[in-house]
Amino acid sequence: MVVVAAALALASFALLGLLEAELLRNAERDAERQAETVAQLAAAGDLERMRPPLHGADFVQVVNARGRVLRATPNLAAAPSIAPVKPMRPGTAFHTWRIGTLGGEHRQRVVQVTTDTPQGMVTVFVGTSLRDVDAADDTTTAALAVGGPLLLATVALVTWRVTGRALDPVEAIRAEVAEITDRDLHRRVPVPPTRDEVARLAQTMNTTLDRLEAAGNRQREFIADASHELRSPITVLRTQLEVALAVRDPELWPELISGALEDIERLQQLASDLLLLARIDAAQPALAVRLDLGDVVRGAVESRLGDRVPVRADDLASGVAVTGTELWLARVVTNLLDNAQRYAAGRVEVVLRTTGGPHGGTAVLEVVDDGPGIPPGDRERVFERFTRLDDARSRDHGGAGLGLAIARDLTAHHGGTLTAEESARGARLVVRLPVAAGG
Repeated sequence: MVVVAAALALASFALLGLLEAELLRNAERDAERQAETVAQLAAAGDLERMRPPLHGADFVQVVNARGRVLRATPNLAAAPSIAPVKPMRPGTAFHTWRIGTLGGEHRQRVVQVTTDTPQGMVTVFVGTSLRDVDAADDTTTAALAVGGPLLLATVALVTWRVTGRALDPVEAIRAEVAEITDRDLHRRVPVPPTRDEVARLAQTMNTTLDRLEAAGNRQREFIADASHELRSPITVLRTQLEVALAVRDPELWPELISGALEDIERLQQLASDLLLLARIDAAQPALAVRLDLGDVVRGAVESRLGDRVPVRADDLASGVAVTGTELWLARVVTNLLDNAQRYAAGRVEVVLRTTGGPHGGTAVLEVVDDGPGIPPGDRERVFERFTRLDDARSRDHGGAGLGLAIARDLTAHHGGTLTAEESARGARLVVRLPVAAGG
């Protein structure tokens, strides 16, 4: 409102100035015309022919260089010169005076024309009253003095109401968000039907709450599943240790200790997987370098000893460069091979190739086994954490249902995808990664 008031004040002053300037130009136009006519008569030595003032001129007075009045209209009869005598030079000048002889109630716009005559230099004064100008100024000033505050008050009221209505939805959003706690993430903020920035803000807030709720649910499920998975090996380990403590036969101790070590190894693997998932969820940055994906796959295959089913890796394309972390990419390959080993009947095959695309090449890594395969309805569920399609069999082989989840999260961390796709026999897991620039 301060800005509006300042703009209104400047506009008012500008309006008054323009109005007065225009009225002054109109007032002095006729006076200047008559002053030039009288000056021409004086130059010709024929002042006797001077006529009464024309319309728009109130008086005429002709004064010589000594200040003597040579000719004047009746309303200035016997009046001295309206201006003190000064050195005269030919030309035209404009003045605004209050002339007491004429009453002085209103200003006079006086046109002064000095010219050379046979009797010497004379000055012609022609004046016109600024009565109408002063009246217009007074009327306009009074109108602005009354209308300005009314307009300012109207703008203030409208601005207050419009701003209040515009901010009401924002206040509703703020109040709702202020009441949402970690136990009320199912609540959503109201979305106004205005389809403006405030509505988009509410939609964005609700989308953020959706993600927070999903993250909270996932965290709670993860904690519950992790607690369940840790409870089983800890319970078995405690039982084995209690049995070993109760058994007095030394010949049974190696078997009991061996079982305890297996459970400890399972606990270590589970703790390692949980820590890796926590790092992935926290989006902790890892060193990314340019790698040959074929070398990473080949190294992961060659490092495996004692696999139940031999792994065939004869079809690996060379020179497939990707950007990523060697340890994490090797973990992806290892987890896929571990999954294939659990279910393969007699064949595990790894294939690496590249495909072109409109936005650059793509590296495609396939791990195929000849096991029972994955039903179409479960091809997404197998990537959920702690998910096992055959729970008993997975436990026998030591799986916790985290391998494929970790592999997908690590692949996504590298900007790729991991999917279970159709296969003539067994399971076919496909990793797609963007090829590094120039690779």
